[in-house]
Order: sequence, then C-alpha cells, then structure tokens
Amino acid sequence: MKLKLNYLIACLGMIILGTSSCQKGDLLSNPNVAAESSTIPVSLILNHIGSNMLREEEPVISNVYRWNQNIVANYSYYFGTNTYNWSNTNHTYDVIRFCNKLEEQAKKQYNNTTNVYFGLSKFFKAYSFIWLSQRVGDIPMIQAGDINNLTPVYDKQHDVYKNCLAMLDTANTILASVSSAANAGKMVDATGDIYGLSYLQWRKLINTYKLRILISLSKRADDNADLNIKTQFANIINDPVNFPIMTSNSDNMVYRYTAVTLYPPNRAGYAPYNNCENISQLFFNITAAYSDPRTFVLTIPAQAQLNAGKQVSDFTAYVGEDNSKSQGLMSNFSTDGKYSNLSYTRYMSSPSGANAEPYILVGYPEMCFNIAEAVYRGWISGAMASDWYYKGIKASMNIYGLAQGQMVTVSNVDGSKTLGTANIDINGFLANPNVVYTDSIGLTQILTQKYVAFFMNSGFESFYNWRRTGVPAFSQGGAGIGTPNNQIPLRWQYPQDEITYNANNYKSAISSQYNGTDDVNAKMWLIK
Repeated sequence: MKLKLNYLIACLGMIILGTSSCQKGDLLSNPNVAAESSTIPVSLILNHIGSNMLREEEPVISNVYRWNQNIVANYSYYFGTNTYNWSNTNHTYDVIRFCNKLEEQAKKQYNNTTNVYFGLSKFFKAYSFIWLSQRVGDIPMIQAGDINNLTPVYDKQHDVYKNCLAMLDTANTILASVSSAANAGKMVDATGDIYGLSYLQWRKLINTYKLRILISLSKRADDNADLNIKTQFANIINDPVNFPIMTSNSDNMVYRYTAVTLYPPNRAGYAPYNNCENISQLFFNITAAYSDPRTFVLTIPAQAQLNAGKQVSDFTAYVGEDNSKSQGLMSNFSTDGKYSNLSYTRYMSSPSGANAEPYILVGYPEMCFNIAEAVYRGWISGAMASDWYYKGIKASMNIYGLAQGQMVTVSNVDGSKTLGTANIDINGFLANPNVVYTDSIGLTQILTQKYVAFFMNSGFESFYNWRRTGVPAFSQGGAGIGTPNNQIPLRWQYPQDEITYNANNYKSAISSQYNGTDDVNAKMWLIK
C-alpha cells in the first residue's frame, strides 16, 4: 500500500508542478514532469482516498476515546490530558480534491460518468463534507474543490446535508447500474479498495451510512419538510431491493492494520504504558453494573480489588475513573491500582492488532440501533424497536467473538501473567432488568447500548450521539474537562486555513450562525 501511495503522490505532485511552474518568463517546460493530461490508475487514487477515511486523530486509544469517555488518561506525559480544550478543527478538503481527481481520471479512462469509481467518489465526498459540517456548522461545499475559486462561499448546514443525502442516492444508483447478478459479490477493485468490499457491499454501506445521517437529523425531522427525513429513512428500510443495507458484521466498513502500518497503540508507543490510562467510570456504569460480559474482554479488573480478595469474574472488581476529575488528583498509576485498565492482551500485545476487534468506521451493530431508534420515534411502521435493539446487542457481542458459556482468560496490566478466567453469560446480561427492553425507557436503552457498541471504534459517533440526545450522561462539570465553565463543548472552531485564506466568507458564516463569535459552546442548526 505504501508503494502505491508514494507513486500516487509522486504522479499527482508532478501534475501539480507541471501546471503551476510554467509561468511567464520560463525558458523551457520540464520534459520530466507529467502533463495535466497524464493518466493515473484509478486504483491508486481510490487507495489513497480509502486510506485517508480514518483521520489522523481517530485511531484506537487516541484523544477521541477520552472525549467519548471510554478511557481516562491518568498521566499526561504518556497519554495526554482529558481536557476538552478544543480549538480549530482539521478539515477534509484534501479528500475532496482527490475525489475530483478520481472522477476526472475515471471519466477519461472509462469514457462515462456512470462507472463504479464515480459512484464511490460520491460516497466519499458525502462522508467528507458531513465529517466537517457536523464539527463546525456551515461549510463551503458547492464551490469547494474548484482551483479557480480560492474563496468559496459557505453553504448552510441544511443545504450541506440535503446535498449529501442526494449524493448518497446517486452513489447507490450508479453502483446498482454497474452491478449485475454476476458481479454483485465480486470485489470492486482488488488493488485499490482497501476495505475489500463487493459491489453489493458498497451499496449496503452507502445506504447504511445514509441511515446514520438521517437519524443524526432527528432534531430537524419535523421542521424541515424538504428533507423528508422520516420518509427517506422508511424508504430504505421498506425497499431492500433498491436500497440494500448491511445484514451482518461481514458487511462492516473495516480499517485493517498490518505489521507494516502498525496497530495504533504500538505505533504511538502506548503499549508499555497501559497503566497510564484507566477505563471511564461512565463505561462501567452501563457495562459492569449491568453484568455485561464485554467487560471481561475489553478491560481488566482493578488490582486493588483483586488484592482485597475479589475474583476477575466479579463485576464489582471493575472500577472506572471520572473523566471530569482533575488529572492531578487521580490515583497514582504505578502503585495503588485503584482503577481498571484496557485489556493489554487485546489492544497492545500485537503490532498488527491481530488480537483486537476490527476497527469499524461504519458497522452493522450501529445500524441496528439506528433502526431501533427510528422505530421508537415512529418513523417506521410494522417493526419492533426491541427486535432491532437485541440484534444490535448480539451483533456487538459477535464483534468480540463472544458466545454463551465461553470461558475467557483475563491477564494483568502488561499481559505478563494470567489473573483468572471468567464465564461469558450473554443470556444473564440480556435478562438484567436494566437491559430488558422496556417501552417507557426504550430510547435511553437503545442509545446506551449503541454507546457500548461504539467502544474504541467509529470515531466521534459516541460524542455526536451524546450531543444530540444527552444519552448516556457524560461526566462534566469538574476541572478535568478543562474548559472555562467545565462543560463539554458542542463544536470546534473553523479550520485555520479558512480563517486565514477565506476570511470574508468565514466571518459571514460565524455572523449568521453564532452572532459573530466562533464559539465552541454554540449550537449549530443540526442540534438546535
């Protein structure tokens, strides 16, 4: 993959040089530089786009999972802080530029605009625009990516979502048109598609991702008739022929690490310092407290609890730390072992992450919970929210390879010795009164279990769901949050590039949305 990316970057770099270096006064064009009309294999461009879907801040055990309140850093030197002192966000316009190049080359090489690469480009564009918009609000979209316009105007967030939903429909339609019964199960591009999805699986992914976007618009479902949010969601569920969706974890969009690309904890050097982070109190409040067997494979018990005589199979031995606590007041990580840590065996023992669950960008368990929420909200008739709720829980268990009656081994903080074994009792967990689906608290249960299923995957989705619904109740108010009011911010400030190079449009955007201040506590249209 690395060689492909280097070749792609070199090719695109030569084109850029060829189009920008020949200014008035140049004596000769460089014969060694590729011309703008050069052909670049579409597989290389697709490979590059796919590799950049997982942004640099989103891998396992990164800041995201402290902000999602999965884990807590107790020692800043190795794991950073837990503060939400957000400022300027990154952006995804680099992906948009490569999508434009993919479409240009696909049109040139296939002589049409209805080939599979055009369809995939529409999905990647929608994903990239949504990624940025849900962080800041209004963004440049329609005029973005035009090299002749360096100061694109901002599109309203409403319009960004409307256009992205249309793009996803276009992507599904294009892939349907090029997918026959003979090739539906075949991989789209064996050399360029790092996700290894078939034509049919790409369509499932596109429509499943669209369900995510539609449910994220729940606050706007009744006051934006032109978006047809409820109808669009129901149309996908009720028409599986034209809108296929994921049917199992085998359809998940998974980012695969290797011994070359390295699993993030090993690449970042976290593995020897597993005792410098703890599991969040919030996570155990809705897992260990409910006898959730995922507790045994994702985390380890607090050593102090074992020293007091408890067994690894005792859920009360799993103790979480409070994300809002000042880091200076946290337990001495090296001596007392008051709090639980991540499972070293699962997350840190293999350079390629071979012992960990796959890193999911968009997955089947989330889809099940999204459908359950839509049923609960009355968007879909003829279905039971409880059915999709239980499907989501079971699919999440399957991600970790858990089965009823299975015995699992629990090791210590650095994986050097076995602490004991625990029995996986999925049936007992499902019978827990807090887990048995109850209509009166159904939405809270759905959102809570979706949060658990997001553990160490799917980027900021846990945060976005909390921001939209308040479930589960993230810990805040303490000095560890690190903001002036010790409250979790609701957005990021705009990218510095926008502030510097597109100042007039940037100022207009924050004026129309946030009273002229790029305020991280202000509510965007999406969540008002």
